[in-house]
Amino acid sequence: MQHESTLTKAESPSRPPAQLRPEDDRALEKGLDNLQQETRVQSSWKSSITKALLPVAALVAVIYVWQMYVWIVRPRPDQLPGPLDVFGTLGTLWQSGEAVETVLTSLQRGVVGFIIAVVIATPLGLVLAQSRILRGAFGPLISGLQVLPSVAWVPAAVIWFGLSDATIYFVVLMGAIPSITNGLIAGVDHVPDQHRRVGHVLGASRWELATRIVLPAALPSYVSGLKQGWAFSWRSLMAAEIIATGGTLGFGLGALLDQGRQFSSMSTVIAAILLILFIGIVVELLIFGPLERRLLRRRGLLTGGSR
Repeated sequence: MQHESTLTKAESPSRPPAQLRPEDDRALEKGLDNLQQETRVQSSWKSSITKALLPVAALVAVIYVWQMYVWIVRPRPDQLPGPLDVFGTLGTLWQSGEAVETVLTSLQRGVVGFIIAVVIATPLGLVLAQSRILRGAFGPLISGLQVLPSVAWVPAAVIWFGLSDATIYFVVLMGAIPSITNGLIAGVDHVPDQHRRVGHVLGASRWELATRIVLPAALPSYVSGLKQGWAFSWRSLMAAEIIATGGTLGFGLGALLDQGRQFSSMSTVIAAILLILFIGIVVELLIFGPLERRLLRRRGLLTGGSR
């Protein structure tokens, strides 16, 4: 009996392994994709919260140290007021509408001047990057203008344009254009020659080669140049507003800073500095930072959690 049972088991056909139907296979893949996506979303939220909390924690620490120094050392209020005095001045400026007016005036000048600088610097950078003769002639001049402090242009601009918005915009342009131009030139230098050869093979004209192949390939360095150009334009704007006041000029953050100096109001000076710093940080966090990270991540130059 045992021999027959063994023989029966040996002769009985083995069951084929269970196979998933196409519908089950697709459902399994979909479930894995959803799980992976949920994991990425959760990781992204945690990373965003961490990035948002770190600057807040640093700001709280700075304010705490500042307040402790005022309590312990007790400096003169006209030299170093406490955080409560500065925040009180900010509240007064906000209620009177002066803070809103100064911020909007400076932002309008900065944004308009920066846009004009981009319109001028982009074709200029492409031309200099594509022409060795022009680059050899004007490249050192552009680099020299980049390291030249923009405040040096203010006296000349006042003589040329008077106390008008043209003076402000001229100083902003002279601060932003060289940085954007050099950033684009650096990006074009890093474009592989294979890209240009492929464009020539496909019959691209010089304009199409520059705008459809070279410029997109140079975008990372170009964005870095734009970021640096905005920083230089914002600094140039503040320098121009501090020095060039009166006439038909509007009242910007630089003028508020100079007004605090004239009235020996250190709380107004620090309030203006905080507003200038706040705008610079907001522009970096909301515009240039995400744009640069997204661009680098799409090109595989930045991992998800590296920055």
